Amino acid sequence: METECPYCGMRFAGDDAEVRRQAHEPVCPRHPSDGPSLTDPARESPTATAAHIRAIFFNERELRAGWRFLIYVVLAVGCVVGLTLGAAWILGARRGGFNPLVTQTLEFTSFLGVLLPALVLGKFERRSLGDYGLPATKAFGRRFGEGLLFGLAAVTLLMLMMRGAHAFYFGHLGMHGARILKWAAFWGLFFLWVGLFEEFAFRGYALLTLASGMGFWPAAVLLSILFGAVHLGNPGEAWVGALSAGLIGMFLAFTFRRTGSLWWAVGFHQAFDWGETFLYSVPNSGLRTPGHLLNSHFQGPRWLTGGTVGPEGSVLVFLLILLLFVVFDRMYRTVRFPCSEAGATSPPALVENPSLLR
Repeated sequence: METECPYCGMRFAGDDAEVRRQAHEPVCPRHPSDGPSLTDPARESPTATAAHIRAIFFNERELRAGWRFLIYVVLAVGCVVGLTLGAAWILGARRGGFNPLVTQTLEFTSFLGVLLPALVLGKFERRSLGDYGLPATKAFGRRFGEGLLFGLAAVTLLMLMMRGAHAFYFGHLGMHGARILKWAAFWGLFFLWVGLFEEFAFRGYALLTLASGMGFWPAAVLLSILFGAVHLGNPGEAWVGALSAGLIGMFLAFTFRRTGSLWWAVGFHQAFDWGETFLYSVPNSGLRTPGHLLNSHFQGPRWLTGGTVGPEGSVLVFLLILLLFVVFDRMYRTVRFPCSEAGATSPPALVENPSLLR
């Protein structure tokens, strides 16, 4: 025969189990006369209730990943909106016109808008920008250079595939002399801010924080869906372009996982967008801007040319993305995520469950 105390759960076995249980109950430390019963949630002590409420918001070390992510999103959106509106007001920006200074400034302030909240939260979390993917010691270093070469090679291969399919024609030069250098530098700087802004916003603090709670790949998928979705706000964008943007986002998250920092992804992002907008003079995620090197043009069905979306709306971009995954996987085999900045004081554990990042 076996029985147990209804208050503390102590088990009693043997022929006299019931007798010993009845003798134990009056002196049980969990008896209702001395304290709340474990089997009666309604009679739970205030201390236990507070502990349960705290567990909703905190793990054993810090605020849970989901809450940290939400706080970051609120702060980042507020900073981006506030800084860009402030900069636009100061510079007297007007709707519908293209102003080089305003264009550069607004993209730079957007990057600041996602960077500043991470710096503030990092003080509380005792983590540096290196922990969030942008180690200062590696800024514009070897990984960044490798990303630049990969990005330029990728967009060039895509345009060559489209040319081979008779969907794209390079045309002739649309500018000459010093204007070429001027616009090449302008778009190079602009897309550096774009790369820093978008990579840190979708694959910096947000990715590391969510990955610590739900695992790397679920976090990467979620943020890549958001990354693709925000592109639908671009004039000329379409669902196929948003899909390819989301898949490129997954690839860039993969590069973070293998290189341990965002600098490779920033270089790739900058070079790919620069190649589309300036070098090959085609729409970039549905956006057309002045300052093109070539008078290039498309010819053929929308599924092949990408239509108003540009090359990222072509079916050929999906072949390119697959090739990028395969080549990168062969060249960078070691998982380095997460990675702290060299020389920095080790922060507290970056993950609620370290196995989720493997």
